Amino acid sequence: MQEFQTNKANLTQARLQETPVHTLGDGEVRVKVDRFAFTANNITYAVMGDQLRYWQFFPPNGDEPEKWGIIPVWGFGDVIESNSDALPVGERLFGYFPPANELIVTPKRVTQSSLLDGSAHRAELPPGYNLYQRVNHERGYDRAHDDQRMLLFVLHLTSFCLHDLLNSNDWFGAEQVVIISASSKTSIGLAYGLTDDKDAPHIIGLTSNRHIDFVKSIDAYDSVLSYDTLEQIDATKPTVIVDMSANTDVLSRLHRHLGDNMRYTSNVGLTHWDEPRHAEGIIQERSQQFFAPSHVQQRMKEWGPEEFNKRSMQYIMNSTAKTSAWLKIQELDGVNGLLEVYKDICEGKIAADEGLVVVMGD
Repeated sequence: MQEFQTNKANLTQARLQETPVHTLGDGEVRVKVDRFAFTANNITYAVMGDQLRYWQFFPPNGDEPEKWGIIPVWGFGDVIESNSDALPVGERLFGYFPPANELIVTPKRVTQSSLLDGSAHRAELPPGYNLYQRVNHERGYDRAHDDQRMLLFVLHLTSFCLHDLLNSNDWFGAEQVVIISASSKTSIGLAYGLTDDKDAPHIIGLTSNRHIDFVKSIDAYDSVLSYDTLEQIDATKPTVIVDMSANTDVLSRLHRHLGDNMRYTSNVGLTHWDEPRHAEGIIQERSQQFFAPSHVQQRMKEWGPEEFNKRSMQYIMNSTAKTSAWLKIQELDGVNGLLEVYKDICEGKIAADEGLVVVMGD
């Protein structure tokens, strides 16, 4: 039994830690982790681990627990032992897992379709991350689509929320939307949603030279430019920016180029997580950090959970279908396989059209 741990002070360093066998207490359930996705989004969880409490979901085993942390992942697991009458052996769950062989949960608020993990250390954490879907009870559930769901569902949920933010604010008065780090799967999910929206402004994707051919090939953006040529963007047009990269050099150049026509920047991702966070020229008063779970909670209050799920799932199904046409899934053999490529993930060396899925053995 092993778990994948990351050095919180040096995110490029990771280790595999042996885990002790946990004897189930009353109401507890043992879930065998079957498979999970690992993307640049997981590195964002690590970067924001202290600030947004991602390190608190799964306390690490082994020595120096204050030094090491467990990055949460989205995946599937199967109940193999249960002391809960509400959740029998054989249930299959989709949700937040540690990159490890198993997870112990204490089910609460169990319905036909979902449950919350009521473990004490997760009680104060965002409920959306403590929710597990009982997928065997979903109409038309098919394991063949598990990989796409793990890789894209959460990313494209963020895409949906960003589209909703822009649309509900009348695009902040912009005539063009610039998406930085256009090759990221969240960026592409947003671009597909904007493309399908007849009221959306012109969509410009900014990306690195090595990704430009790929970004042009997926037919998600109206135009695509490299970071080197961002000054070709028409600075006479009011512009909204969605920044998935946290590349402060690119962002400050873009802000300076657009000047007063930079109407709003939504800071979302951290593809360039090791960059300094502040730079001269960035218009801070018209920039705001975006946190998808907060947007989800707000919309659920306003629309109701059923309406939110209806709108978001329609969006996600459309964007996922388009993405699946070019997405190449690469399977890794357990946490050992993840350890082998982890540094490449941190350094952004995974091809933009690839999705990594870790398959856990028995």
